[in-house]
Amino acid sequence: MRGTLLANRRGVQRFRQLAFTAVKSSNIKLLLLCCIGFTVLVVGIRSSDFMGWTNYSDSFDQYPLPGKGYAIVMNTWKRYDLLKQSISHYSSCEGLKSIHIVWSEPNPPSGSLSKFLNHVVESKSKGLKKIELSFDINKEDSLNNRFKEIPGLKTDAVFSIDDDVIFPCSSVEFAFKVWQSAPDAMVGFVPRAHWVDKSQGKKDYYTYAGWWSVWWTGTYSMVLSKAAFFNKKYLKLYTNEMPASIKEFVTKNRNCEDIAMSFLVANATGAPPIWVKGKIYEIGSTGISSLGGHSEKRTRCVNRFVAEFGRMPLFPTTVKAVDSRSAWFW
Repeated sequence: MRGTLLANRRGVQRFRQLAFTAVKSSNIKLLLLCCIGFTVLVVGIRSSDFMGWTNYSDSFDQYPLPGKGYAIVMNTWKRYDLLKQSISHYSSCEGLKSIHIVWSEPNPPSGSLSKFLNHVVESKSKGLKKIELSFDINKEDSLNNRFKEIPGLKTDAVFSIDDDVIFPCSSVEFAFKVWQSAPDAMVGFVPRAHWVDKSQGKKDYYTYAGWWSVWWTGTYSMVLSKAAFFNKKYLKLYTNEMPASIKEFVTKNRNCEDIAMSFLVANATGAPPIWVKGKIYEIGSTGISSLGGHSEKRTRCVNRFVAEFGRMPLFPTTVKAVDSRSAWFW
């Protein structure tokens, strides 16, 4: 009798072990199947993107958006090879309607340069798309020239860009879509920030903060005009309403016109800019930002402009626009 009970007990324990092993095995197989299924799904979605099976721009174009197309306003100064390279690249961008080169050199552009750039633009024009190219000649050498009102500008959107930075056309087009969703905002690729500096013992003293501050905190309050979209009305506002003392300060110091434009837009909208994620390729040599004392000079600009505006109009934000179609993690 006792032997029979012991045998039964061992049988029950064996059955439990087998059942536990079976359940554990089935769970592992189920987990593996889920992983395989997820991988196939992701690869399928991505492959349609890589192979061109899905035209995302068509889905965007189903909805009426303000200001079809944009104009490039490119600032340049005696860097003709960079200018040629930049114009050649951006002429291929789908939404581009016109290019305006801000020319502040003492001599007008040479005939060979004009001929080359016009040939490049014409070669990139396809079908009904015709890109207009013009040189906006200025008598005075001033950084304010990049924000002069452009008579007869046909697009609402302006893409302000320096001649030594390249963004893929896909990034530019995405930033344009973001701007279309907020056409009063300044939308750009290069964020910067300002902070209240209490160490100076002053109530309203601010410090200009560069990229590493933005990277560390995720907070910004400006997007620089070296690569930013904004409404053409701000060119008119800058030309006619920006305090003369600020424009004189910019001309004299050859700096901070981008901060001045950020102040102007924030003051007009009461809202922060929008930072768009994008891969930047700097094709030129280091600029003024690499010179000693750059941050101190920019800090002086910020506080000078605060005094001129009578308040701090910039609004900090942590919002970042990311194209989820081309980003694995966002």
